[in-house]
Amino acid sequence: MDVSILCRREEHARRLKQVGLRVSGRHEFTAQVDAATDPAKLVEADLAIIATKTTELEAAAARLGGLWPGAAVMTVQNGLGAEEIVRRHGDWRLVSAVTFMSGTRHADTHVEYILDTETWLGPYGDTPFPVVEEIASQLVEAELRARSFEDLRPAQWSKLIFNSTVNTVAALTGLPHDWHFAQTDRPDQLGQLVRELMDEGKRVAAAAGIELHEDPWEMNVLATQRGSRHSPSMLEDVEARRLTEVDQITGALVREAERLGVDVPLQTAMYRLVKAREASWASD
Repeated sequence: MDVSILCRREEHARRLKQVGLRVSGRHEFTAQVDAATDPAKLVEADLAIIATKTTELEAAAARLGGLWPGAAVMTVQNGLGAEEIVRRHGDWRLVSAVTFMSGTRHADTHVEYILDTETWLGPYGDTPFPVVEEIASQLVEAELRARSFEDLRPAQWSKLIFNSTVNTVAALTGLPHDWHFAQTDRPDQLGQLVRELMDEGKRVAAAAGIELHEDPWEMNVLATQRGSRHSPSMLEDVEARRLTEVDQITGALVREAERLGVDVPLQTAMYRLVKAREASWASD
């Protein structure tokens, strides 16, 4: 399988072409890849995976506009609405996906693979389900974990509620996702807030007619029991004073709640507090 990478910086593309992409951690190998900052200089893709943060999605999709009409394009973003953004830039066969995989970037040519967890994917619009099944099988063949769904929304909403809670709590407390998030023995423990936030999210999903694929609270408990101290992306953004994905994650949940007439005071408060953290950087 030939792999190409679309980069933002010329130096990044040049280094990848020179030395390849090293993956360490869960797997150990160096892959030879093509790379460029202009997608027109890359070989036409059969599958384009857009795995940018939601804050960069519009720009990434715009760069692909008019190219690779025969490709399937897979969005791998947190929150809701990624597919609609990409659709504005092309008539590709779209595949929706969410993933729990994560890694640490050590250099332009070195990524450490840390969380070896599933990617969930499903068809968007009129994309045939066999296209999704083929992509999932290729991911599994590459020794990654993946599962295809005819309707991704139950899985997508499970992760939305999980992310909307865990990311904002981490961003506002400075805690990595660890055992604190599942402690409910006393009223003052953080797990009480985490569970109540997730309960609000589950009420929104129920009002939307979504039967969740997995219970977000159970997902949270299992993740904390692994013993790792994973730093959610929103915590990393806050520490680096970068724009977070809160509008597309918690903001999306709050907007859906308003549309459906569901009261979510805790999720709304977390959303506004993270937005206030972002505003504080502009006032420095």
